[in-house]
Amino acid sequence: MSEQPSRVIADPRALMAIAHPLRLRILEALALHGPLTATDVAHHVGESPANCSWHLRQLNKYGFITEAGGGSGRQRPWRMVVDAHRWGVGEESPELARAGDAASQVLIDLEYRALREWLMTRRQETPEWRDAGFFNQAVGWCTPEELDDLRTSLSELFAPYLRRIEETSARPAGSRPVRLMGWGIPAATSEPGDETEERT
Repeated sequence: MSEQPSRVIADPRALMAIAHPLRLRILEALALHGPLTATDVAHHVGESPANCSWHLRQLNKYGFITEAGGGSGRQRPWRMVVDAHRWGVGEESPELARAGDAASQVLIDLEYRALREWLMTRRQETPEWRDAGFFNQAVGWCTPEELDDLRTSLSELFAPYLRRIEETSARPAGSRPVRLMGWGIPAATSEPGDETEERT
């Protein structure tokens, strides 16, 4: 199983392009229903085709979507570029840090809303879907290297399912879109800089 293609975003303008709730809804519409024209996107997100067309061009400019081929103008279909995006790694300028924080906040807000909606409505699902849905919470002890390995492993686990966004023929009968999210964040220690002492 190979890791999903990944790109580190180091351009604050690219991060600001996705730090926008409507653009995230557009990306989600393309993931769920794409390829779509601006008119199709407008139908799914409840905005005008002209407004969606402008946002689609911005997402395309920074490599989050690409033309799917055929059509022109607002009848030109777009598809999502399916790769992982990372930011906030390595040295950051203050502008890049602010843009990354804004993009992260908008994305996390979207996912929290989806999780809360699932928790409120899951009992309306069939038993198979209700019981298959999950969220896990745990606290574990990791080194930075182990945490990075865990991130890579999760990306590898997600990759085959994300490919089905474009490879519609790979979607098994009975499948449906599922939100996949995982995080591993270092917990605050009792004192700044306090770490487990090395045992001998």
